[in-house]
Amino acid sequence: MPRPAPVLSANRLEVGWVGRPVCGPATFTLRAGRAIALVGPNGSGKSTLLRAVLGLLEPLGGTVKVLGSPVDERTATFRAHVSAVLDDDAWFPALTVAEHLYLTARGHGVAGAGDEVDELLDEFGLTGHAEVLPNALSSGQRRRLLLAAGLVRPRSLLVLDEPEQRLDSAMRRHVADRLVAEKQAGGAVLIATHDAELLASVADSAVIVGDETRVVRVDEAVDALRPGAL
Repeated sequence: MPRPAPVLSANRLEVGWVGRPVCGPATFTLRAGRAIALVGPNGSGKSTLLRAVLGLLEPLGGTVKVLGSPVDERTATFRAHVSAVLDDDAWFPALTVAEHLYLTARGHGVAGAGDEVDELLDEFGLTGHAEVLPNALSSGQRRRLLLAAGLVRPRSLLVLDEPEQRLDSAMRRHVADRLVAEKQAGGAVLIATHDAELLASVADSAVIVGDETRVVRVDEAVDALRPGAL
């Protein structure tokens, strides 16, 4: 039986702005049930790589495929299989926290959307803010809302840009546990992170992003996150 296609594959993927690359070409493969972390200093190109993977930025060179097909965020298949939480606040400003999650769930055909929303509100400590508009939340609460929105819908690939940002230590540990469970359920996870604990808990391999972008073992990436290493 042929081996299933990778959930995500990048081959000498080159990204940047106005025709200028921000990092060296990236080559890596992500399969179901696995996680890859992107590691590098601020400005190294981690978020830019994620945007190319999500079809939000045209690559300067190389290829990137999701489930064996070139990335095209406009297709129903891509939207059905890829969920992302980037490092920006994106929500429906006129909807409450609960309405935001419910609309996302229903839009992706989640059966029992109401129960799923209630569970995620409780999981991310937002039950008491269910009827609040997002702009009335604290920065950390808004981050938890975005993470809940990324998890409320079906997906084969979960892409997260520094999910640890604006979270306390307990919620960071919970997010790490959630991502491990994501892998155990057969999902693929791609994260950019500066958090060594999250990296060690979740990732199966890592990509150090820089002038010479390269795949490394997790322990090498953890060492790279030590102060002064990058």
